[in-house]
Amino acid sequence: MSIKPLKTQMIIVVHRPLLWLISLVSLIFLLAALLWSVFEYGRNIAGYDSANADAYIQQLQAQLEETHAEVVETQRKATMLERNSQIDDDASVQIKETLARVQREALELKKELSFYKSIVAPEQGSRSLAIQTIQLKQDNDGAYRYKIMVSQRGRNDRFARGTIDVNIIGVRKGQPVTLQLAEVSEQVKKPMKFGFKYFQNFEGVMTLPEAFYPDFLQVKVNPSTGKIKAIDEQFEWSDLTAGGV
Repeated sequence: MSIKPLKTQMIIVVHRPLLWLISLVSLIFLLAALLWSVFEYGRNIAGYDSANADAYIQQLQAQLEETHAEVVETQRKATMLERNSQIDDDASVQIKETLARVQREALELKKELSFYKSIVAPEQGSRSLAIQTIQLKQDNDGAYRYKIMVSQRGRNDRFARGTIDVNIIGVRKGQPVTLQLAEVSEQVKKPMKFGFKYFQNFEGVMTLPEAFYPDFLQVKVNPSTGKIKAIDEQFEWSDLTAGGV
């Protein structure tokens, strides 16, 4: 009686989570650098130079296209790794969360690019004001750092002037309460005035009273010229603290 040799199979699975995470970290750092450069450009926009702005926008557009290509490649790799089952569930969740964050940052970069293009080549038509962005970030001590950007749309060859009022609408001891920004921020003195061609930032720190639960941030923009319409908008507090608008 002959004995048949035992047949065995060896399955080799290549795991490369470290390389994958390194590429994601590199992508995040790239986007952070881009967003910081946009921020620095915005801080110096008061000294606006058309030639420099055109060159900057071209550079920003090229960087955005490169970032978009990396996002597409990241999506392709994530799909490939999931199909090959080369990463565990926890790593898969982490990659998806990182990819979603990168996509949000890329979308924010597109919005910034569109905004600066509107400064270089403003749309023709009637002038108007807009609440461009609102950001809220809570510090470790419980205070909130805020940043509100108001911009001018349409023809921006003239200064827009007026005042801005900010209120925090919420509940305290079961009763509706509206707090003025000047009541909770030492940096604010009423009225807050603005005067700009392109945009203006309002920044500071607010400290809310105990047992006060904010629901909305109300922003009123009151231009001094009757040809520009006033703005009165409310933004959900939970949306602002989750990432801004």
